[in-house]
Amino acid sequence: MKLYKPTLTQWIFIGMGIGLMVGWLSPDVGSSLRPLSIIFLRLIKSIIAPLIFATLVVGIAGHGNLKQVGRMGLKSIIYFEVITTLALLIGLAAVNFTQPGVGVELHQDPQAADIVAKKQTIIDVITHIVPQSFFQAAAEGEVLQIVVFAIIFSFALALVPQEKRKPILDFCDSLAETMFKFTSIVMRYAPIGVGAAIAVTVGHKGLGVLKNLGMLIFTMYGALTIFIVLVFGAVVLIARIPLRQFFRAVKEPALIAFSTTSSEAALPKAMESMEAIGVPRRIVSFVIPTGYSFNLDGSTLYLSLAAIFVAQAAGVELTFGQQILMMLTLMLTSKGVAGVPRASLVILAGTLSSFGLPLEGVAVILGIDEIMDMGRTTVNVIGNCLASVVIARWEGEFKPPPG
Repeated sequence: MKLYKPTLTQWIFIGMGIGLMVGWLSPDVGSSLRPLSIIFLRLIKSIIAPLIFATLVVGIAGHGNLKQVGRMGLKSIIYFEVITTLALLIGLAAVNFTQPGVGVELHQDPQAADIVAKKQTIIDVITHIVPQSFFQAAAEGEVLQIVVFAIIFSFALALVPQEKRKPILDFCDSLAETMFKFTSIVMRYAPIGVGAAIAVTVGHKGLGVLKNLGMLIFTMYGALTIFIVLVFGAVVLIARIPLRQFFRAVKEPALIAFSTTSSEAALPKAMESMEAIGVPRRIVSFVIPTGYSFNLDGSTLYLSLAAIFVAQAAGVELTFGQQILMMLTLMLTSKGVAGVPRASLVILAGTLSSFGLPLEGVAVILGIDEIMDMGRTTVNVIGNCLASVVIARWEGEFKPPPG
């Protein structure tokens, strides 16, 4: 008799269920499991810098066609801007329809001051994407800085004679293969790390957090659902993407993103999964890491919703023109800050300050930010996976496996 062997996805679901029960039945035990989730996140983050660097160098310098890389970059930016603009507009429409902020009382929270102190100007964002040290960027998990360094390094390597270029390309190719194997080893620990992350969240906040500002949570998840169905659905149809294969490939990275609220935790598995369904490695290694700073669909939708929510909670009537101006501000300031802790709240605080809205609104959202972060992070990961397939199709290089 053949014994049933759960898949990794099923083990992750089992881990999430156990974590939920532990956090609910024994909050102290659930909160004490934080080290197990931290270990998982640390292992994942250790993969990111060498994986991105190696795959980008091989993809750009190994390909040798720098003009094609530039064309792919332009296509990626156009796609990112169209999709994130639609995300902002859907968030804006949803929050105006449900008006979850009406009747909310604002209370000051000490954490809000810390977040406001970290807000960044557009100049800060632009200068922040250029690394002063590759090793510092790698240690601090600055994905966009790693990408910028790797791209410049790759361009320089492409200009080096073939006999001197080949050893570095061979090394990077071997490094990339090794890091993918490293990822598969770490993923065996994922059910424990994911379960611990859920247990910590429920143990710390309690199930009652699901009722706290429930209308805001409902509005955001409803808007995310509409965005997935209408926008992602339209992209799938237009780009002729095999939906079943894409869903199978993206479910594990999405689960990891949902349970850990970390896009970085899902990055290595997302890259591996997209390559497995027929996206060339050079496109995967360029589009997905770049998308982590320029294509945060879930986060941009959340920002538009949260900013108007604060205005409603403060009783401030914003005209349609003012709301559009706020959306344009959010669209610009949300680029390139993926590595900042609580990045969405940092951007939100800066925007509220710019428009004269009470910063206490940040404190209100802090209480339920973890719950909303699950949804927006999941959509960020799915959106970047989808973007890699779209660009591959646009380049005429998407080759899905049969079946």
